[in-house]
Amino acid sequence: MRLSIAIVNWNTTNLLKQCLKSIAEFPPEGDYEIIVVDNASSDFDEVCFRSEFPDVCLIANSENVGYAKGNNQALAIAHGDYVLLLNPDTLVTAGALEALLSFMEKHPDAAAAGPRLIRPDGTVEQSVRSFPYPGPIAWEYLGLSKLFSKSWTFARYRMRPFSYTQESEVDQPMGSCLILSKQALDDVGLMDEDFPIFFNEVDWLYRAKQKGYKIYFTPTATVIHHGAASTRQVDRRIMLRESHESLVRFYNKHFRNVLPAPVYWLAILAIRLGVFFRR
Repeated sequence: MRLSIAIVNWNTTNLLKQCLKSIAEFPPEGDYEIIVVDNASSDFDEVCFRSEFPDVCLIANSENVGYAKGNNQALAIAHGDYVLLLNPDTLVTAGALEALLSFMEKHPDAAAAGPRLIRPDGTVEQSVRSFPYPGPIAWEYLGLSKLFSKSWTFARYRMRPFSYTQESEVDQPMGSCLILSKQALDDVGLMDEDFPIFFNEVDWLYRAKQKGYKIYFTPTATVIHHGAASTRQVDRRIMLRESHESLVRFYNKHFRNVLPAPVYWLAILAIRLGVFFRR
């Protein structure tokens, strides 16, 4: 099978149905499958869903197991040479799936690639970031990235000067729509469930890079992204805290025994101060 599409849903069932219909309208060439993991959504009727989308493989969880574990459930049964992690609040456009597949087939060194994401009003989403190294993170949380938004030195974390019109090798495209090589998945492993909501794809991409794979952004594929449809249902302060705690977990996992102690602890301090002032 050429492609598996994995979608984790939580309380966004109407958007999920629109997403599935967009895939049916603009499918890739060749065989593909869709795996939907529902995390005990309050707006999800399993009987009606199975009746409306009989060809979709459905995993209906009895509780919300989180985004990382939900994706792992789908990845464990995926048959495709490539797996597309797709948020339910997206719509694929004409040729997007085929463009992503063709790109990956032409780049055997790629573990993953992200498309150009646009908002429903046509605005291009800033969907590419660097890995959260101490310098970029410090400038971000100290506010210098906004003050010097055209500087690659100060605005590197959110990649503010990045051009979304050309193919580029990058660190981390947004996980809202991210195509992965099954070969790389077998090599790198599944998502780390210690990152249940945030930074799970960042952790996976970082591990892939550590193994020598490349990560790309390609503007040849365009996907519409509503944005934060699930997370906005939760108190913003809770999501903000969880995001920052996940970043601290990332530092503990990847940088604690690598960075000089003063650099490590200064970065942690910048993260803690960042969440304090943003709250």
